[in-house]
Amino acid sequence: MDFCRIAPDVRLGKDVKIHAFVNIYGCSIGDGTRIGAFVEIQKGVFIGANCKISSHTFICEGVTIQDDVFVGHNVTFINDPFPKATKSNGSVQTEADWLVVPTTVRNGASIGSSVTILCGVTIGEGAILGAGSVATRDIPPYEIWAGNPAKFLRKVDK
Repeated sequence: MDFCRIAPDVRLGKDVKIHAFVNIYGCSIGDGTRIGAFVEIQKGVFIGANCKISSHTFICEGVTIQDDVFVGHNVTFINDPFPKATKSNGSVQTEADWLVVPTTVRNGASIGSSVTILCGVTIGEGAILGAGSVATRDIPPYEIWAGNPAKFLRKVDK
């Protein structure tokens, strides 16, 4: 794990594989999960067992990823619907000035490369979100959605 920054408060399950150039702090990662290069996982994130988090992905505070989830390359999660750098008086905002809006990815979902998932969204069990999509609302279980904003395409063949 050369060139990794894994904080001492990270809880790693058994057989977790982490590639180089990763920044992980204050989170929990389940058994058998694989984390690609150039990934950041922030505090308060929970990632379940047997997930694959591909390279260049950003998983911010407030995200829960359940078991057996695939996250493609360059996926970005958002946790603030209206981010600002400063308050109305011009002073710099701090953590006390905003509220994290949680996001959940349910068991067995697959998220394509370069997807952006807005805060407050739930990706349903077994759902597929196509590459380059922007998830602006909940994606129901076992459905395929794609586009910007993501729209329903069809049911998942089981």
